[in-house]
Amino acid sequence: MPVIGFLNAASRDQFDHLVRAFHLGLNERGYVEGRNVAIEYRWADNQYDRLPGLAEDLVHRRATVITTGSATLAALAAKAATTTIPIVFLTVSDPVELGFVTSLNRPGGNLTGVTTLNVEMGPKRLEVLHELLPAATIVGALVNPINYSVVIEAEMNGSRRRPAPSGSSRFISSRRAPNAISMMPSLQARAMAFARCASSRLKETLSPGSS
Repeated sequence: MPVIGFLNAASRDQFDHLVRAFHLGLNERGYVEGRNVAIEYRWADNQYDRLPGLAEDLVHRRATVITTGSATLAALAAKAATTTIPIVFLTVSDPVELGFVTSLNRPGGNLTGVTTLNVEMGPKRLEVLHELLPAATIVGALVNPINYSVVIEAEMNGSRRRPAPSGSSRFISSRRAPNAISMMPSLQARAMAFARCASSRLKETLSPGSS
């Protein structure tokens, strides 16, 4: 039975909706956990230093495909752990800039996935905010400093580079509690798309003529 390695930087309680949506996406492609596919879950419980070891564990478990959640660090840990096992990532930024793939059209290597390009939308969100609140000169950005990755830094820098029409804007970083923002329906849709991508890679790997 093929094995999907499910690597996530958070905890199961935080991302239970993600897991359910992931299962739905797999079911659409004919995969049912325990029937024709096994899923090995590895949760870092927000202890990011555990990710490399968890990724290595999935490699030793001989996972057919490794999937990583929306944390950049999880994908980087999986990328460092193997150059042969297919890795499917979910990211909010440009995977080329992150070093995941060589190009969007031809990823190359063993990584592929789903991106929402949130970083590129940062300046536009700031522009819309100023249209709604033209008198605002200070904008606060709530982030998790433990996971302050290149993704967050790129989004912050991109937003800073676009001046506000009515004045300058200043960003203030602050840590948020893990459960402060619940999972939105759009993220569930992403998780289903993420699962479809993973199932495609699974079928390619299991096909006799696949490379």
